[in-house]
Amino acid sequence: MLVTLSIRNLAVIESVDVHFYSGFHVLTGETGAGKSIIIDALGLLAGGRGSADLIRYGCDKAEIEALFELQEGHPVWDALIKIGIECNHEEYLVIRREITSQGKSASRINGQLVNLTMLREVGEQLVNIHGQHEHQSLLRPERHLYLLDTYGEHIIGPLKASYQEKYSVFVKVEKELRELQSTSQKSFQMLDLYRFQLEEIAVAQLKPGEDEWLAEERVKLSHSEKMMDSVSGAYNILNGQHGVSYVSSAVSLLKDIVNYDENGLKPILEQLQSAYFQLEDAAFQIRDYRENIEFNPERLEEVEHRLDLIITLRRKYGDSVEQIIEYYDKIKKESDLLENKDEHVEKLIQRRDELLVGLLQVAYELSEARKMCSADLASQVESELKDLQMERTTLKVKHDLLEDPRGYEVEGYKVRLTKQGMDNVEFMISPNPGEPLRPLGKIASGGELSRIMLAMKTIFARHDRIPVLIFDEVDTGVSGRAAQSIAEKLFKLSDSCQVFSITHLPQVACMADHQYLIEKNIIDGRTMTSVDNLSDEGRIEELARMLGGVEITTKTRHHAQEMLKLAEARKAVR
Repeated sequence: MLVTLSIRNLAVIESVDVHFYSGFHVLTGETGAGKSIIIDALGLLAGGRGSADLIRYGCDKAEIEALFELQEGHPVWDALIKIGIECNHEEYLVIRREITSQGKSASRINGQLVNLTMLREVGEQLVNIHGQHEHQSLLRPERHLYLLDTYGEHIIGPLKASYQEKYSVFVKVEKELRELQSTSQKSFQMLDLYRFQLEEIAVAQLKPGEDEWLAEERVKLSHSEKMMDSVSGAYNILNGQHGVSYVSSAVSLLKDIVNYDENGLKPILEQLQSAYFQLEDAAFQIRDYRENIEFNPERLEEVEHRLDLIITLRRKYGDSVEQIIEYYDKIKKESDLLENKDEHVEKLIQRRDELLVGLLQVAYELSEARKMCSADLASQVESELKDLQMERTTLKVKHDLLEDPRGYEVEGYKVRLTKQGMDNVEFMISPNPGEPLRPLGKIASGGELSRIMLAMKTIFARHDRIPVLIFDEVDTGVSGRAAQSIAEKLFKLSDSCQVFSITHLPQVACMADHQYLIEKNIIDGRTMTSVDNLSDEGRIEELARMLGGVEITTKTRHHAQEMLKLAEARKAVR
């Protein structure tokens, strides 16, 4: 669960430190007080996109930090190990993010720097945020397939992964086949040019790195006479009467007196002996090097011609010998494809057909798994909706194949294959008995959409093990008994995870275990937002405000107190 959240210089929040607990939390306050900023802060910690616009005016950076307490065996520990983060389930998990006024972001998990992708990989297993407009995604049928796959992850997930792997290979082969089949006459006209280029490069018999070592050899051959003179002179000096032999004489003289002052002379003698042996060895090496100096005008001319050839080829085909060889391999493959087009097309068709058989088989299995999960999901959603004052609602998952006259044949239908499979899924609803099932987006009201999404979130929470679930005004568009049912559902949901809700409804607020008041004040000409964990008295005052508006009376306070008592009675019967 989320234990502590610290926010510095984010929007209108200068400094806030909030402690949270297990159970159901609500955030209340006037519109515009900054309730959504708390949610935005958690979104940033979960890997959401940030910008310099989020930083409080006049500040250099915004800072957000959160402490999470997680049980041993939670999936997030494996995710942390996977990305190389040191962690211990007996300690808090600390996530910190900074956004600078230049728009740059720095994120840390347990003090170790991570990139945004790594932060998102961890964050999506810690926090699930249901935004104010997320229930509108139910209006888009293309979103329904994602929701179904999320629900049936344990069955659908492995099949979908297998399908997408096969689909990727299939698409690659089909693209290659399509490109080869559409080869134009112009490409065949290039064949003569390819043949000329292949022959020109092949005759050169290039070797990787050849241009570099030939250039070094040319330098040596061009200066071989001068090198011979200098090397010979150096050897004659070292090997002459005043060379190494003089050092040897100095060694002998010191040896005669070293016993008189070993502390002073012995180190000097050892250095001199070492110098003598090094000079002697250097003299031998210079002699051997001199013997290998090559003075060969014919070889120099041969190297010059070879380098001229390589330079010519580099002008045409690449900046280095390696690039020329790479170009050779490329046009050899292309010319081979052109010369043997029919044979290659036949092989690709055979390969594509083989892949298609396996792909369609997995697509069929994936489709059947979705049908099975569709019925189960619809049944569970209807069961949850009964608790949300929609007991007469019927929900079905309409499941069709993606028909396409140019597609592939499956069970007598021509279907189109996509990265997601061959299925078209849409949620159908009948809010009242006797009415036909219709697309969700055409007949569901805003309040109904909110409750359907809450029902799904409740179902998903049993599977995904995400410890923090956040609802931003999920009760929009509802009132009365429906609002009470949403409050009770949120409270019940908090048995399995930590639940947060931003709300303006007193029916929802009174069911919370903990209530936080978000207030905006002006201090010294600057807007400040504060977050207060309300006491029992504070909750009565805030609920009275939510009930009565501007003026709080004795009656509204009494009503608020009565609501809290009734809520406690309902909560006692979990």
